[in-house]
Amino acid sequence: MTVPNQGEPLQELLQQAVRQLGRMADGYERIATELHRANLIHLQGFFMERLDRAIDDSALAEALSTYGGLSDEKRRQMFNANAQYRLILLAHRVGSCDRTELLGHLKVLRGSQVFAEYWERTAEARSRLSPESFEARVGRAVDAIMEERLDDLEEWWVVDPESTEE
Repeated sequence: MTVPNQGEPLQELLQQAVRQLGRMADGYERIATELHRANLIHLQGFFMERLDRAIDDSALAEALSTYGGLSDEKRRQMFNANAQYRLILLAHRVGSCDRTELLGHLKVLRGSQVFAEYWERTAEARSRLSPESFEARVGRAVDAIMEERLDDLEEWWVVDPESTEE
């Protein structure tokens, strides 16, 4: 008569427990990702609210603006270009658009003279970004887009060999 190995049922229970813990960890990771996205959206909302106030009130705009020597109207245009750019980046960051769509939206924005001026005025600030940051990588892609001719955009989705993925 053989004595049953008591280790096998225990081993199976431990394996089941490990698998269950793995599934729970995956769930927690998904929750953390969604919370991060929600926080990005919420933070962007705060920024946009302040920017909207500054667009409507020149006294507030003076405190928020880093654009020197601009009329109130031109400063409002710069704020609006900044807001549109940030919203496009946010859409990508939270997964609403992929890299190809991000670059396509930026191509469209590039057609605006106001955005072109905004981009030129903010070059120095972008140069101080960490080169590995998401903003710096997207900035290099936009720089490449800005150098393209608007009437020669047959392959408008091809921009920069560097990835803009986070």
